[in-house]
Amino acid sequence: MTAKYRNITNKLSPVVALALLVGVWAAVCGFGAIPASMLPSPAAVGSALVREAPVLLRHLKTTLIESLAGLAIGVALSFVFASLMDRFRVLYQAGYPLLVISQTIPTIAIAPLLVLWMGYGMQPKIALVVLTTFFPITVALLDGYKSVDPDEISLLRSMGAGDLKIFRYIKFPASLNQFFSGLKISASYAIVGAVIAEWLGGFEGLGVYMTKVKKAYAFDKMFAVILVIVIVSLALMAAVALLRKLLTPWERKS
Repeated sequence: MTAKYRNITNKLSPVVALALLVGVWAAVCGFGAIPASMLPSPAAVGSALVREAPVLLRHLKTTLIESLAGLAIGVALSFVFASLMDRFRVLYQAGYPLLVISQTIPTIAIAPLLVLWMGYGMQPKIALVVLTTFFPITVALLDGYKSVDPDEISLLRSMGAGDLKIFRYIKFPASLNQFFSGLKISASYAIVGAVIAEWLGGFEGLGVYMTKVKKAYAFDKMFAVILVIVIVSLALMAAVALLRKLLTPWERKS
């Protein structure tokens, strides 16, 4: 009974915190502490969300395509590079510092270069999503590969297993836990990366919509699109969590 009560409490806590936050927001707007032109009320944001729903859905479709395509490419490249760096120590020693250094470069500084090189289509947005999601997944996979017990590897080698079988039966399954942790982070980064790239040029997408409403000082619409980005990011993270449960049944049993 205590465990069940604790589980219910843990689930309700964020809901209560969010409700309190929205209540304070509504009270501040209701008492006029901040002008409506600067901070629209939750009701105004909800109204804008309903009014702009068809337009937001059209832009969301473009952003989702860019995000999912970039995330898929990022996962594929991460798997290849992490596996090669784990297999060849020289490649790990040369490549890992470069990965770390790449994270010191602000995303907003890379986006204009990608637009100049690739134009205003989807290509620079997808490329920026790839760059944004590549690092967390690669590092997560490397940590997963290195978490394997050396005795397990020695046991398989004594039975005549080669590197490919060791990777298939030990290293890859052991890395799935860390992989999905990195993928969850990258899933949220994917939407943000696509939106940032769209700020600097494009024809459709949530970032393009944000630049238009910003120039019109339509703060209710700006908050509405931010809300959409948050909801979509949370939905992608939830999808990754569900995929993790489906592909790692041994963790659920344990």
